[in-house]
Amino acid sequence: MRFIIVTGISGSGKSQAMHCLEDMGYYCVDNLPVALLSKFAELCLNSGGKLTNVAFVTDSRSGDFFDLIEAQLEELKKMNIKYEILFLDANDATIIKRYKETRRSHPLSGKGSVSVGLAKEREGMQLIRSKANYVIDTSDMRTNILRQHITNLFADAGSGQHRISVEVTSFGFKHGIPPESDLVFDLRCLPNPFYIEELKHKTGLNEDVRDYVFQYDQTQKFCSMLYEMISFLLPLYIEEGKIRLVIAIGCTGGHHRSVCVADWLYHKLEEDGYQTVSVHRDIYK
Repeated sequence: MRFIIVTGISGSGKSQAMHCLEDMGYYCVDNLPVALLSKFAELCLNSGGKLTNVAFVTDSRSGDFFDLIEAQLEELKKMNIKYEILFLDANDATIIKRYKETRRSHPLSGKGSVSVGLAKEREGMQLIRSKANYVIDTSDMRTNILRQHITNLFADAGSGQHRISVEVTSFGFKHGIPPESDLVFDLRCLPNPFYIEELKHKTGLNEDVRDYVFQYDQTQKFCSMLYEMISFLLPLYIEEGKIRLVIAIGCTGGHHRSVCVADWLYHKLEEDGYQTVSVHRDIYK
């Protein structure tokens, strides 16, 4: 079990870090009272293997954080849990600016200013920061770069797969473009099996329909160029910190051409080691 404790200075990006871990398949809990840390770990150990990668955020919002965190870490050691601590930080000017933008008060400021609460928090966080396995300063960091750092630190390096999930979706333009699409490709320029009587009521998953679509040079060239483009783009998306990419491939009705090419691309990317999902949205409409 990989057990990640996410903590740090309020306003430094802990929520974004948690969302990234959640996208990577971690079971995440935000704002867990620090007193429940060892109990939570015990529940994870007794989950029968259902919880293998877990992460939780605990910080100064838990009123007794500074008093209890050291004792809770000792309890984890007694339970033989190999925890990792991710500490997020940012300079004072950045934290104060972020609080001004969100118009929220610092959890330790009381009726005082953000800077007052921030000073208290920094003093109280010295111990946990010194014990952190990873410290990330987000002062001048965009969210996508933070996601990239989190992915590089906590992705399963032993899976043999790339750190992005790819969904290849076929669709029909007459039913609308899938709203979640990142990339959209139009196959209405390719020969249409719909006008062949014996193929009209079949789909792109049928062998004779695939044979018809792929017999044309323009289909072969389109697929070659499509695969070359996607192979070029995916490493760039990974570098940018993207966790999920939706590639939508459309024809008129979403029954024939788009299904053939989407299914072909799905298998190609799967062979390349990408975590790939195939969806044929309109195939039976």
